[in-house]
Amino acid sequence: MDNRELAGHIIEQLGGKNNITGFSNCITRLRVDVKDYSLVSIERLKQLDGVMGVIEDETVQIVLGPGKVTKVAFEFGELTGMDGGEVDQEEFDIATDTKASYKANQTTKVQKMLRHIGNIFIPLIPGFVASGLILGIANLILNLANPEVGILNPSILESDWYNLLQSIGGLLFGSLGIFVGINTAKEFRGTLVLGGIAGLIIYAPVLSDIGTLELLGLNLNVSTGLGGLLGVIIAAYIFVKIELFIRRRIHDSLDLLVTPLVTILVGALITVAVIQPIAGFVMSGITWFLVDVMLEVGGIIGGFVLAASFLPLVTLGLHQGLIPVHLELIESIGATTLLPVLAMAGGGQVGAAAAIYLKTKDERLRKTIANALPVGVLGIGEPLIYGVSLPLGRPFLTACLGSGFGGAFLALTNIGAITVGPSGVALIPLISDGKYVTYIIGLLISYIGGFALTYVFGFKKEMVNKLYKQEKAA
Repeated sequence: MDNRELAGHIIEQLGGKNNITGFSNCITRLRVDVKDYSLVSIERLKQLDGVMGVIEDETVQIVLGPGKVTKVAFEFGELTGMDGGEVDQEEFDIATDTKASYKANQTTKVQKMLRHIGNIFIPLIPGFVASGLILGIANLILNLANPEVGILNPSILESDWYNLLQSIGGLLFGSLGIFVGINTAKEFRGTLVLGGIAGLIIYAPVLSDIGTLELLGLNLNVSTGLGGLLGVIIAAYIFVKIELFIRRRIHDSLDLLVTPLVTILVGALITVAVIQPIAGFVMSGITWFLVDVMLEVGGIIGGFVLAASFLPLVTLGLHQGLIPVHLELIESIGATTLLPVLAMAGGGQVGAAAAIYLKTKDERLRKTIANALPVGVLGIGEPLIYGVSLPLGRPFLTACLGSGFGGAFLALTNIGAITVGPSGVALIPLISDGKYVTYIIGLLISYIGGFALTYVFGFKKEMVNKLYKQEKAA
């Protein structure tokens, strides 16, 4: 079926247009808000040609794959008369008790918090990828202009266009606090510019000039960037709460003058005095545990555990909490040494899927793998996870264990990535210090590990029959 037909069938299985209150899409998923979850046919959605998997969450998340999801989302909007990303709040508020009950059973406070973090950072990923690639090109020119390499004339590094290239690549990372602050304010229904100002306060250069700030008899050590992006998120959230508190109590005629003024002054004081020290301590602790303990002290064991446990975190939505850690590492040391190790998780899934493709005779499963495998190689693993390994059960486990071998290898190499977003083959040009071959070797080890464990231990023909019986029963 074409994309419009698929969108129509999806709407039908979601309970019809009147049961849909809003939708949006990310790189691989169509995310739909519905009034009554009991009207949604999850199993029939999974069986639609073109649907790689369905994730039951606060929203119905339909995995369609990169490229495909954008086209289907467009047709979905045409058929429903809605704009993607916009939710009719009045309709949303009158959602039925069925959905409320589902949310209560399926979400936790931790998952909700990490979902907010994902909503803050996911819109920035295209910028991360583009900026990282531009910086990668600049670094390649720098390496080729090295006198020991001798491919390019070193004078090229003094050219205006090379300096412009570097500047463009660093624009997003240099202004990241502003974007994160704005997205945080948007996520919690505050004024966007006030969220941006919260980010500016964390990264204000004047803080380094002050050094020690005397406040209420206390001497506070302040510096630019203390607390990092975690501090920005908390500060922007506090700004929103202050803003909403004042707005409910101030007269309409004074709102424009008083609300933003008090929000900035009070929010800035709380940010510098409380949020920055606490967020700085927390970020330092997380970074210390993951990098210093797990990778440097843990070595191959730490690398194995991190890579093997990453995809279970993805299925629970907990992986979004690591984005501020990656960005903190990039800001402090120029690269995230954590991302290449975690990226091996996708390699294990690719190897496992290849093993299943060779062993199974089921044409439906082979077709699903054939559609999902290319994007899996490029580092987008959701179609393989939700369409192949996770429904089958054991292959998901052997894929995770197989990826651990690649993570163990990379843990010994001190390899890093200069941005976040891609993984798999797509991460190769973003590897720092020219360690591309090292990363490729780790990826191949993950492919082989996932393939071997799944081929020998992870897959039996009976799994497919059992899977289809469960679908028919549902």
